[in-house]
Amino acid sequence: METLNLLFHGFAVALQPMNLVWALIGSMLGTAIGILPGIGPALTIALLLPVTVSVGPVSAFIMFAGVFYGAMYGGSTTSILINTPGEAGSMMTALEGNKMARNGRGAAALATAAIGSFVAGSFATIMLTFAAPVVAELAFYLKPADYFALAVLAFTSVAVVMGASRVRGFVSLFIGLAFGVIGIDNMTGQARMTFGAAELLDGIELTVVLVSLFAIGEVIYVASRFNREKDEMVEIKKGKKWMTKSDWQRSWRPWLRGTFIGFPIGAIPGGGSEIPTMISYTAEKKLSKHQDEFGTVGAIEGVAGPEAANNASAAGVLVPLLTLGLPTSATAAILLTAFQNYGLQPGPFLFSSNPELVWGLIASLYIGNAMLLVLNLPLVGMWVKLLLIPKPQLYAGILIFAMIGIWGVSGSVFDLYLMVAIGLMGYVMRVYDFPIAPLLIGLILGPMAEKQLRITLAAAQGDPMVLVQTPISIIFLSLAVLSMFAPILIKRLKKSA
Repeated sequence: METLNLLFHGFAVALQPMNLVWALIGSMLGTAIGILPGIGPALTIALLLPVTVSVGPVSAFIMFAGVFYGAMYGGSTTSILINTPGEAGSMMTALEGNKMARNGRGAAALATAAIGSFVAGSFATIMLTFAAPVVAELAFYLKPADYFALAVLAFTSVAVVMGASRVRGFVSLFIGLAFGVIGIDNMTGQARMTFGAAELLDGIELTVVLVSLFAIGEVIYVASRFNREKDEMVEIKKGKKWMTKSDWQRSWRPWLRGTFIGFPIGAIPGGGSEIPTMISYTAEKKLSKHQDEFGTVGAIEGVAGPEAANNASAAGVLVPLLTLGLPTSATAAILLTAFQNYGLQPGPFLFSSNPELVWGLIASLYIGNAMLLVLNLPLVGMWVKLLLIPKPQLYAGILIFAMIGIWGVSGSVFDLYLMVAIGLMGYVMRVYDFPIAPLLIGLILGPMAEKQLRITLAAAQGDPMVLVQTPISIIFLSLAVLSMFAPILIKRLKKSA
């Protein structure tokens, strides 16, 4: 009952006229960047961080949530119509959705994707509403050793799951950890890895790293591979047929299954949106009575399930972020940075110290979902025209916006040089398929993990066994070891079989 009262208070906050405007801006912006390939919510929120410093935290996070959810909706549009996933989570939607579009059933595919996203987003937000306070209450019982073990679990799972290989994942993670220790050590007052540069004594500004990796690195990567003839707009085939009664009957079960697959996987470290959408697609392909349509004319179940899982995973990501301060994806890591920019630390105390922000944000997810359904169903034709923006002009605008944003925040020429250097590193990582998310997780969680480790060891007079003296820390460390070695064992078992 208390949860419902808090949620109603959140609606009172979210329904304020100005907050509704921010929710609409975020939803429209999220849909637009979801449609444009290669941009995504992580880059967009990173670019918005410098320009939202004058906006109140409640309004800013309502807008960020709209961007996050909107990108999940928008990514399905280009996946279905022109076989170009705007978001990684929309890759599986493209498999069947584009085949439906090519056979004149693009409208039905877009409808099941939009309605499935709304259903999954609503159910997942309900689960977030009731799960988050419970997890926040349990977090009060965690000790420093437990938080350190939780950070280790996040490091290992994200490094192993994301990227083409675990070696690249761990290299990216260690770069992030190295960035995290630059500056003055809070416990000893000693300067670390500053190389004599006074500008590095306060550490590297998180916003600089985020904008550099996502904006500068992406712009250089796209420019180096741009081919004017190859990147021409392909024919958009929408079709005029709406969802039939049969389509509804074939879609509602995949919507529900996708929701219950996406939400828990999105909540675990390294889960992301790619894994649940793949699992959902595989499940629907096995359960469908129309398997002959998969890969040929396009099966509507192959669109409904993955899209639902995609949106449900977005709500799942917010559970560990809000309750434990634990980011499980690149976008969540940037949202954590946004909290820190406002002097806030997500975790159990956030629910008691700033309930207006937490419950206003959760309530805005319900409102944003309804807005996105209205924006996506009737306005598909308008959104797809965004693809007509030439890439040179689009990415040049992103580059200028990024530089102005960084200069506006710090006013430091050193930060601009640093942005170029980290941007070039981001380009190299992109070329050789090094994942960005482990670097961000290492940069953000590294200082927290170091602090909790030192507190734990200091209390135990240096005895390392204190790290495995609580049941929770043992569980988290065991899961970390399992996440590292289980894939290797599974591969060897398959080979021997």
